[in-house]
Amino acid sequence: MKTRVAIIGGGASGLMAAIVAAKNNADVTIYEKSNRVGKKILATGNGRCNYTNINTSVNNYHGKNVDIINDVLDIFSVQNTLDFFEDIGIYPYFDESGKVYPYSLQASSVLDNLRLEAVKHNVKELTECNIRNLRKSKGQFDIITDDKIYNADKIIICTGGRAGSQFGCSGDGYKMADSLGHKTVTTFPALVQLKLESVFLKKISGVRYEGAVTSFVNSKVIRKEDGEILFTDYGISGPPVLQLSRETIEKLNTGQKVYLQVDSFPNLSKNELFELLKERFIKLKDRSLADTLIGLLNKKLIPVVLSEALNNYKDLTYSKLNKKQIYSIVNILKEWKFRVIGHNGWNQAQTTAGGVSLENIDINTFESKKVKGLYFAGEILDIDGDCGGFNLQFAWSSGYIAGYNASK
Repeated sequence: MKTRVAIIGGGASGLMAAIVAAKNNADVTIYEKSNRVGKKILATGNGRCNYTNINTSVNNYHGKNVDIINDVLDIFSVQNTLDFFEDIGIYPYFDESGKVYPYSLQASSVLDNLRLEAVKHNVKELTECNIRNLRKSKGQFDIITDDKIYNADKIIICTGGRAGSQFGCSGDGYKMADSLGHKTVTTFPALVQLKLESVFLKKISGVRYEGAVTSFVNSKVIRKEDGEILFTDYGISGPPVLQLSRETIEKLNTGQKVYLQVDSFPNLSKNELFELLKERFIKLKDRSLADTLIGLLNKKLIPVVLSEALNNYKDLTYSKLNKKQIYSIVNILKEWKFRVIGHNGWNQAQTTAGGVSLENIDINTFESKKVKGLYFAGEILDIDGDCGGFNLQFAWSSGYIAGYNASK
């Protein structure tokens, strides 16, 4: 008789767990709250699905027990992931940073091939299935929905976290885990845009450029990242901001004052930028101060930068400008400081920090140490990764390990 494995949640880790368990001769059913499985996969990588990264290491992850990543990747590595997806029809495209996409550059290709593989191995899907409770009695699990009770020998909870409520992520899995004796590390949004305190935000909304962003508390640097920065009417976005948002929000949640420092010319030192500006002001000395910066800075930035750096800049020309004033402009362009006052919330967050504690989970199998036959995988756990395919890699690896062991 086949082992009946119930997958609660049809996201990335759930689909991987389902396929692996079914290939290992289990009778697998996915229980999905939304009207279809894999919705969040379609939004990953800006619709292109950056499904792993060849540079994956423990340094790309966060959580109270982050060292488990080494063991997880030993069991199901990036190369295992590449092989798995090639086997089901995904030919990889590697970009210069190590990110891996389907060659079609369509997230739908990843989801379609996962679903085709699931169908091939007789995985059943129950969508629009709202689970009210899970319980274990007489050696089996009861899955209690709004209108029916289903049974299973093993359960893998793959419900995801709280990030992306538009994809059906609401934190239901934490309640299920709690009802079965598992504690949750406090959750908060990660990989999310940050809100800033500034009177200039509406004036520079939409401005984007390559730069560097550093977050810090007092004089202590939390994290520094570079890449495309985007100013918005609420604050700041872009890949470097998303990367440092986790640590920033973690500090905010403890009541600390957090600041961002924006470097608009990360490839130039202060002295080099001073010389560039000085030469430009001399060459274009017949222009107003603002007009001399056209072509160097985004036009929307110019009056704001000059207002921040100088008093009454409209009355100044190069002939009236001293060395100290030029360095004031340099300091804004190299070290523009903003206080962080919040973030854009769960709806905009790409992943969840915190989650079900790993203390009572066997990392070799992802089975609960408290409830035999209960497994976890993916974002519901207290592990979150940086941007760049690292969260999906953890989903594939943990889903594989849980699915394989649950099917035994």
